[in-house]
Amino acid sequence: MARKMSLFCCNSCGYETQKWLGRCPGCSEWNTLFEVKLKPARGKSSRPAAQETVPAMSLAEVPAPAEERYATSIGELDRVLGGGVVSGSVVLLGGDPGIGKSTLLLQAAALLAAKQPVFYASGEESLHQLKMRADRLAIKEQFQAAAVTELETLLEMTDSLEPTIMVVDSVQSLYRGEMDSLPGSVSQVREVTAELVRLAKEKNIAVFLVGHVTKEGNMAGPRLLEHMVDCVLYLEGDRYHSFRILRGVKNRFGSTNEIGVFTMESEGLVEVKNPSHLFMTRRSDQSPGSVITAGLEGTRPLLVEIQSLVAPTSYPTPRRTSTGIDLNRVALVMAVLEKHAAISFFGLDTFVNVVGGVRIFEPAADLALALSLSSSLKSKSVNGDTVAVGEVGLTGEIRPVSRIRERLSEAVKLGFKRAILPAANLDELKSGKGPWQKLNLVGVESIREAIGVAFLSGSSG
Repeated sequence: MARKMSLFCCNSCGYETQKWLGRCPGCSEWNTLFEVKLKPARGKSSRPAAQETVPAMSLAEVPAPAEERYATSIGELDRVLGGGVVSGSVVLLGGDPGIGKSTLLLQAAALLAAKQPVFYASGEESLHQLKMRADRLAIKEQFQAAAVTELETLLEMTDSLEPTIMVVDSVQSLYRGEMDSLPGSVSQVREVTAELVRLAKEKNIAVFLVGHVTKEGNMAGPRLLEHMVDCVLYLEGDRYHSFRILRGVKNRFGSTNEIGVFTMESEGLVEVKNPSHLFMTRRSDQSPGSVITAGLEGTRPLLVEIQSLVAPTSYPTPRRTSTGIDLNRVALVMAVLEKHAAISFFGLDTFVNVVGGVRIFEPAADLALALSLSSSLKSKSVNGDTVAVGEVGLTGEIRPVSRIRERLSEAVKLGFKRAILPAANLDELKSGKGPWQKLNLVGVESIREAIGVAFLSGSSG
């Protein structure tokens, strides 16, 4: 009789060991190792089969097959995927509970079903619940669906239906009957995902996987899960607001800098064609602390509003809070203002927020952040038709940014008339013709100079 073997797996990082440990050596978390019993295959050697030797060849000799993509007809989703879902790829979609992951994939499945056979495997909802949600979203297209949680059953159904697109909601609800561990455990998620990846590559099926996230916002299960799939997407947003942002963090078939913007309506997720209107509020009399900047998300210029509030504190240690922008970046800009612009934040609470819940990662928003902090502290407003773009260096200089023409062209479309930008970018703008010539371009070389020109048209608060 074959002896049963077991391993201890960490639920946080997937680390494996043959003995139990109180603290995981992989992620340093306590009490995360759980026993997983393994059943060895009877009558089979544990050694892997020898693979056929493949000769090396020049890359020029490798045939380049045509990349087959299926457009979902949801423009924002296709943008993040790089033009559509690639045949034989595996896409992992994560996000907080109730954010709209299942809604987005149900809408995409319905649109894809008009041209391709689609199979929707629901492991968390019954078919009646799935039907009710489809009726609520006014989905009329027909596609095959099943409520299944056992991996072996799912594979049999896939063989009989032969779909081109398959949606699995969710990967944590599936389990492999040969394993003793519970569904959603590290070992189950790893084995289920590996089998679905193999299925996608062998059958040339595009597979969408819904994944849960932890309280820290990371994908639940072993970190290996994100390495196994071809594309990892996160659906972000505040569940108490209507906007949703689809962000790609890994894509083997496209850029990871693109974002898709949606709003949650009664008919489901609706695309936002011009997200700049969503992420900023235009007023004829701009309030102190509010500055507009022109950012870039992939190929898309995006105008967002940065708001700051600087106020005296009654506590020994002032608060420093930031939403939508890295707090370390805020601290850096504040230090530059104190050193090179003689603006002190001693004994003052500082709150920074990017309107609309969008997150800014690029340093091109530094100048707008610095002007926003100065505006709130001085109680002077920057004119509402002004946009600020530029990176702030540690020595107080304003460094040039990339693709300044696309940024300013978007500002012109939304009615802006003045732009404060790095002086080094002026030569690039003067060498060509475009919509940005309608703007009053103000080039600055230092943070002190930028503050001096920003409030010339501002009104006292």
